[in-house]
Amino acid sequence: HMWDGSAVPLEENLDLAEELLDACTAAHIIMELEIGVVGGEEDGVVGEINDKLYTTDDDYVATATKLGLGERGEYLLAATFGNVHGVYKPGNVKLRPDILKAGQDVVSAAKGLPNGSKPFNLVFHGGSGSSLEEIREALSYGVVKMNVDTDMQYAFTRPIAGHMFANYEGVLKIDGEVGNKKLYDPRSYLKAAESSMAARTVVACENLLSAGTTMGR
Repeated sequence: HMWDGSAVPLEENLDLAEELLDACTAAHIIMELEIGVVGGEEDGVVGEINDKLYTTDDDYVATATKLGLGERGEYLLAATFGNVHGVYKPGNVKLRPDILKAGQDVVSAAKGLPNGSKPFNLVFHGGSGSSLEEIREALSYGVVKMNVDTDMQYAFTRPIAGHMFANYEGVLKIDGEVGNKKLYDPRSYLKAAESSMAARTVVACENLLSAGTTMGR
């Protein structure tokens, strides 16, 4: 169950997350929560690009103190390290995966865990457009899930746009003509879109080192 309380103060966010964690645990499902703010726009909610894009050490400690580290129920934590929903030009956003490591380290120290522990299962929101180096660094700090919706949307749409441009006079009825039914039949271009999205999914699995693995291995 996804709980995005990034639009409210951290204390309120965690109070609600605590209630949801108990409910999710009782229902045998895993909760995902977000602390900090992911920039850009998603579902009509706009996150400004500013210092709030970076989760602080205090945020991590407050989360671990309030929700525990698995003893009350499993949850995924979407901490923010400069990530942004949607697409952005290189240089406009500064990703700092080291913030994820800092959060793991500060909570490990606060809870007396061995050096190098990864007490949080982290989520990388706004992962579309990230470099392979950034992805792999985030994985090394405990990221177990990355959202790449924008990349998938583009992979699906690009072949459709190409089909429309390449077959402009066939997909439209222009100057009294009737077009070409085979070309504006959605099946003629949706197959290509589905294949493109499938190929992009393979790339994501390879980037995330999940290709060729199964759950628990």
